[in-house]
Amino acid sequence: MFLHLPADCSRPTGAHAIVDLEIAASWIGRASLRSSTQQGSQLLAYSTGCDAFRPTATDWEDMARLSTGGGTSAVAASTHAGCERFRRTDPMVIGVGRRQLAEHLGFPDTTGTIPEARRQRANIFERLVRAEEFVSPLITKAVGAIAKAINAKDLPRPAAVRRANCGINRETTASALQSAHEFAVSENSATLLTDLALPFVGFEDEPDATPVKPDFAIVSARLDEDGDIVGSWLIMGDAKDYERVRTKIDDQRMLKGFLQVALGAESIEAWSKLPSDMKVHTWGALAVPRNSFLQPESIVENLADHRREVRARVDERTELVKEHGGSPVPNEKMVEFDPTFDPATCRTCSLHNYCQSQLRALDTSESLLVELGVRPEDRGALLELVEGNEAPSVAPASEVARVRASLLGVAERTGKLRTDVAGEPGTVSFVLAKSDNAALGVYGVAWKVFSPDGEEQPWNYRTFENSQSPKTRLAVLAIAGEAIVEASGGEGGAHPVHIILPDAVTGDVLASIADSLAGVELSRLRWEQDIAMGREPLTFDGEPASVPRALSSEQRTAVSLFLEEDRARTMTLRSIFVNLRDAVADHFVVGGPTFEIGRLDFLMEWAQGNEIIDFRALSDRIADEWGTPGSRLSNIASNDIHNVSTSGTRPDAVRYESLVQDALEYKTTLVDNATALLQEIPKSRTQEPYRAIEADAQEVWRRRAALEASDLVRFGRTFRTWRNDQVELLDAHGKCSDQLGALSNSRVADDYAASAGMREVARATVLAVEPLEIEVHSRRIGVGTSAILLSTNGKMLVEEPHVSVRVQKGGFKFADTCLGLLHEGGDGLRWDCTVRPDFSVGDELVIADASWFEKSDYRTGHEFLVKRPTCDTSSAPNVNCTLLSYETDPDEHKWCCRSHVAAESEWSDELARRRDAGELNPETWPPVVDEDEFDVPASGSLTNETIDKEPDTGSAYDDMTMDDLE
Repeated sequence: MFLHLPADCSRPTGAHAIVDLEIAASWIGRASLRSSTQQGSQLLAYSTGCDAFRPTATDWEDMARLSTGGGTSAVAASTHAGCERFRRTDPMVIGVGRRQLAEHLGFPDTTGTIPEARRQRANIFERLVRAEEFVSPLITKAVGAIAKAINAKDLPRPAAVRRANCGINRETTASALQSAHEFAVSENSATLLTDLALPFVGFEDEPDATPVKPDFAIVSARLDEDGDIVGSWLIMGDAKDYERVRTKIDDQRMLKGFLQVALGAESIEAWSKLPSDMKVHTWGALAVPRNSFLQPESIVENLADHRREVRARVDERTELVKEHGGSPVPNEKMVEFDPTFDPATCRTCSLHNYCQSQLRALDTSESLLVELGVRPEDRGALLELVEGNEAPSVAPASEVARVRASLLGVAERTGKLRTDVAGEPGTVSFVLAKSDNAALGVYGVAWKVFSPDGEEQPWNYRTFENSQSPKTRLAVLAIAGEAIVEASGGEGGAHPVHIILPDAVTGDVLASIADSLAGVELSRLRWEQDIAMGREPLTFDGEPASVPRALSSEQRTAVSLFLEEDRARTMTLRSIFVNLRDAVADHFVVGGPTFEIGRLDFLMEWAQGNEIIDFRALSDRIADEWGTPGSRLSNIASNDIHNVSTSGTRPDAVRYESLVQDALEYKTTLVDNATALLQEIPKSRTQEPYRAIEADAQEVWRRRAALEASDLVRFGRTFRTWRNDQVELLDAHGKCSDQLGALSNSRVADDYAASAGMREVARATVLAVEPLEIEVHSRRIGVGTSAILLSTNGKMLVEEPHVSVRVQKGGFKFADTCLGLLHEGGDGLRWDCTVRPDFSVGDELVIADASWFEKSDYRTGHEFLVKRPTCDTSSAPNVNCTLLSYETDPDEHKWCCRSHVAAESEWSDELARRRDAGELNPETWPPVVDEDEFDVPASGSLTNETIDKEPDTGSAYDDMTMDDLE
């Protein structure tokens, strides 16, 4: 039955499935669309049914359905496509999901499950995609984006839009397709079809085959060359609740999403019930969250390559089905082959535990290297080491040390001295417990300040009642801002500040929150200008806006510093965020799989261990820990906190706070232990150069903050000219980072010497002492080269007491070093050095070509210079800029110290002019894309917080992994 909702938004009286929302003269349908949502949404049937089945081992033989795996199988294949076991255990081949297979084999999935809070968030996003409020924007922006991308004349602007719910039913889907086609042809209107059910491509005649279930598809009119409607286009789509990290969705995850869209396109185009004059478009759409409120937007892409890949996968699986005779009964023979195992990525597969157990049972040299995650190209060289021999020189030194630590059960010291600043004055230690039910959700935070005067405060803890609320994000940055001011020496303090974090993801969350709040603040400045000029504040799409409150000084301080780190994250020498995990790993090489090595608690067990460590036992124990070192919680902890905060009508606030406190204390204890461990290690001579570079950069940041000029600009909003200007600066940072790393870290020096791509560093062996002769193991460093000694038997030269390091304006001067020309010698090359250590025959050296460093006119013969990178001088205030500089000379100071108030006021006036001229949405076609994508939903619009909460439908995700979800 079809229900028509006319433009007057009268209350519907039928059951479901199609709702028409007239656009009238504008594509956005502002007033009528909002009122129709308010009046009619409760009467629209919404189906979240799932065709999943969960057979046990005892009733496996009774299964009758053919499980195709649907679209999720295509998504997962993009992650694990190289694994033959994964391909052969496709649900389409064995008739059941991999999670059921894992249980049948006796190794239940404990690594690939989705936390309940994450499932709830994905479910809410899918409901928002189906919400009537977003029907018109999704349709028109998707159709318009495709029309613009390929300059298509056959995709007209729809005159009206509607939604059709297909109820995950093939017959209903076929009927809705026909109705949508007729609607498009007769009225030049578009339909958003949701909850489709399509026969899997090639299995239309199999009535028991599970369907492909795309989240949505768009049917729109198709024109001929004369502009007449001759049929309809079907644009396949799907909804993917991706997290935006630092304003960007990872491209690889987007690829997986479009593979799923491509499978839907392949399936529907092969369906005999597709209307005759309906064509499947070569482009597809993904609905992804455009902000932290999970409001959807359309991203489009050409599906040609994706469809070819999907078709190849389908053909491959079809052949496997024939090979197994269509039998749904799994057996050991189906998994009797060597998997392509990678501990870093296979954890998201339901068969991870089974594959890992098989590798451990093999107990061979090759299986050990696979289990550890050693790259295939390095395994051949490392087999000798596993079998008790010396590893060949071509083997990467860092991997040799890791494998050796795994075999011996003892961590190896790298010999590197400290360059980090953890636990020193001017630092803020910061941890947080991230919520899985919101992209920027935070359950609680803990922080500790070490002020410049040497006073170290105890840990402070704060739990937030509503992890998803924008108020929580404001509170987090207010706390961080107060701590930053205190660590810098109070108001007006100039001490460099560093934020000590347990992992990189914590920094990503803080930077993403800062980015969100910066966007809100910039929007506020525009709307304040609108109010001052007597204009109604409107969003980019012309919706009424709710003007937020201004950021406090503490909040803005944190926002500006975290955005400074965000803009400079590609500059390897910048260190506002100090990752403790990486800092500890600089000093200890530990054994075990690559995934666990990424955890601070795993590293600390090795670094503090006084006994032999079984990396497998430790790996299993760490994997079962309730607490985690970083911002993301374990699945168990996430489920515990989520359930206690959402249970019934009255959540247990006391229990909730206790669980969040436990999660935070696990992290703070690790931070304290790691900091104490690092403080026992002597400081490197290169620590001062590292700190000087960051101090220079923070002087520029303080000028930005003081003048409120370009301090709220995220990396994604920087001008192309600014990015071009940064190329040389990035190169300078990269080169200086390589040089300081080679001078201070023996592992880095060894890896550079072994790398074919590093021409300036090589290994050498001492052949004779008087005169000094060396054999250089490189053809690129020879007679006439001026060589600099980096290390002797793993001991770094610059850390020797007689070597001096001086920080100068133009660079870092190293004196009393072993430096000299190479000449023809007897058995090797004679090395004339003004200063040289006490070498012995057979010493293993790492040397560098002196021309790699900055040329200098030092006549001492023992000095060289590492060039100091300059600071960002593009779009940044200089030392002569004042609060009045732009006002008195706007042309001269337009790009250095123009305040955000002035810049956003000018942009607000420009937007108003364009809107009055009909150049902005909803007047234009194709719609104009808002590239800022700030977290500023329209006043009264539907969000993840305001949508009506429904009972948990998490069972729909029981057979899915994170690969399927994202």
